[in-house]
Amino acid sequence: MSKKIVLVLLVVGFIGLGYYLISPVFRVVETNEASPLAQTPPTTTSQPPTPQPQDTTTQTQAIVQPSVVARGTFLPHAHAVNGTAMVIQDKQKTTLRFENFDTVNGPDLRIYLATDLRAKDIVDLGPIKATKGNVNYALDRNIDILKYRYVLVWCRAFSVLFSSAELQTL
Repeated sequence: MSKKIVLVLLVVGFIGLGYYLISPVFRVVETNEASPLAQTPPTTTSQPPTPQPQDTTTQTQAIVQPSVVARGTFLPHAHAVNGTAMVIQDKQKTTLRFENFDTVNGPDLRIYLATDLRAKDIVDLGPIKATKGNVNYALDRNIDILKYRYVLVWCRAFSVLFSSAELQTL
């Protein structure tokens, strides 16, 4: 009788584990977040008026537009992938953006910035937001993108690199 109970528990456990491992593959999460490059209206900074001859004053404004400072194309490792990763900066914030991104889902997928493809020295940006579409991840302004130049889609549960993009500064 106890062998039957153990066998049933093993079968139920394997079914549960199989569902955990296989089910994310069939879930497509699509998101299309607005690009920081499409900001409207543009941010402006003002300088104080400068006295001019004949008592006229002028005011100059510098428009601070967001710009792409680094870019890389996603390459497959354990799974197929499409899309581009880019770092966009403006005066207030830095954003890691995935454009035209498309990959399979998996258990416990995380987005890392890393110094190499082995994920030894990383900045964990959190769980993957979407497996398809255009997605933004906020970056701390203190992150050195020259040091952390790899974007990794990493399966933390099994320590597997799904895909990566090497950021090239522009």
